[in-house]
Amino acid sequence: NLLQMESQVSQYKAMIGDLHMSESTNDITVEPFFHLEIERDYLVEQTLECMKQADPKDIRKRLRVSFKGEEGLDAGGVTKEFFQLLSEELFDINSGLWSNKYGDEMNWFNSDNTWDEKGYEMIGVLFGLALYNNVLLDVRFPMAVYRKLLGLPLGLEDIVDAELRRGLKQLLDYEGDDVEDIFCLSFEVTWMELGEERRLDLKPDGANIPVTNNNREEYVLRYVSWILVDSIKSQWEAFESGVMRIMEDASLDLFLPEELELLVVGSGVLDFKALESNTTYEGGYTAESEVIKNFWRFVNNASKETQVQLLKFAAASTKAPIGGLGKMPFIIQRAGPDSGLLPTSHTCFNTLLLPDYGSDYDKLANNLGRAVLECEGFGLE
Repeated sequence: NLLQMESQVSQYKAMIGDLHMSESTNDITVEPFFHLEIERDYLVEQTLECMKQADPKDIRKRLRVSFKGEEGLDAGGVTKEFFQLLSEELFDINSGLWSNKYGDEMNWFNSDNTWDEKGYEMIGVLFGLALYNNVLLDVRFPMAVYRKLLGLPLGLEDIVDAELRRGLKQLLDYEGDDVEDIFCLSFEVTWMELGEERRLDLKPDGANIPVTNNNREEYVLRYVSWILVDSIKSQWEAFESGVMRIMEDASLDLFLPEELELLVVGSGVLDFKALESNTTYEGGYTAESEVIKNFWRFVNNASKETQVQLLKFAAASTKAPIGGLGKMPFIIQRAGPDSGLLPTSHTCFNTLLLPDYGSDYDKLANNLGRAVLECEGFGLE
């Protein structure tokens, strides 16, 4: 895609711009990567500190991540796990960054949170880095976020709160001439903030201006603007500054909001039949090997949750790339003869290392299930 091509060009320019020549030997050295070495227990804090101290030109290089105390050599898999873990922490509803009104179904900015601009900036940096390095994020932003990033106008359809959106639409669609008496609204909004009721005029002296048939469209426009722009102004500006710190030169404006969302989070439609047809086999396996037949039997009979965990285990992602799983390279490699060993993976290469359990379906199902549900952390990648 276009953004990936632009990122690769920027990464190359950043690498070339960092060439060094030794005066004594005339040897040329170059550092092609932006390195992050992070402790798992201090993932957010250390990532934020590293980003604050990073030279802007280094951020333009390809990202390479390592976890302190682990042997993982990052050929892509550790980076994907890094983004996955960071997403789980930063996009958690309990982080205080997101409105708790929508539970785990949606990430929308918490207008009450006026004390953690650095947190929102970190979210923006994470978003930008993932997009820049072509890594999918596990985030549940509504379409309004992508429209705002692209500078597109916002409307009633972008209101996140379904009940509020429905109420405003009823106001606009009402056919009677007694809007003022039926709806009893004024150009004032009220909301609860940290346990206290707050009030705000949508226009000067708004509390004393009733909503009527003639001005209801203005009321809805002002209400939408307040909800999507004004009420989260500081949070959004911090987030956007983080995104643009990474993506300021990218051609984001060439994309539709739906296309940008697909680039960020991938597709939630997981067609494992398409993945099966695109899979290659190594180490002596073929599509007709008994263990391979049992593997796909397990996958196709598994619950959606187990399928998602399997994809995460083998490819460090819970979503399909653009074009679906049929466009994702996937390799199943023989990992020795029958044994009690669990399957492992090289997520950087989307490779599953599967011992040859032969025709024993129960053994495959048990060992693969354990590996998928219990594994976290990387050995040598």
